[in-house]
Amino acid sequence: MMNFKKIAVLFLSGVLAFSCTQQNKSAQATDPESQKAEIFPKGTKIANDNFSGTAWLNMLVANDTTQNTSIGNVTFEPGVRTNWHYHPGGQILLATSGKGRYQEEGTAVRELQRGDVIKCAANIRHWHGAAPDSEFIHIAIGTNTGKGAVVWLQPVTDEEYNRQ
Repeated sequence: MMNFKKIAVLFLSGVLAFSCTQQNKSAQATDPESQKAEIFPKGTKIANDNFSGTAWLNMLVANDTTQNTSIGNVTFEPGVRTNWHYHPGGQILLATSGKGRYQEEGTAVRELQRGDVIKCAANIRHWHGAAPDSEFIHIAIGTNTGKGAVVWLQPVTDEEYNRQ
């Protein structure tokens, strides 16, 4: 049978181990570097002419006829943006990391940051992408996808991109 001294040592060892683990988890949760960690993997490099440079797509939910929604995580290198385009069923963007830009035709360029939400109505011409000095990550939700696929248009000029 164990004596009281051995039990006390085992108990204190367990408390100390638990305490250290909790302190490390707490430090990780408040560490600014951990806040920058990607929520989802980058996915696959986009290989088409609808982006001005390097961007990646990780499809989280493929379009289907039951949900009528598609959801993708998109990562833009600094300065990269989409071409002008519109969605017949609309689109929602959830900014998750970095700094970005968004513009609807006929409006000013809007700066985006983590936590911003964009609700783009159906058939509204727009573009979105990273700020010149920052990577940008957003979740793109295609809504009412039964109304049709995204319609890609001309590239965004440097003048349009830099207009404030």
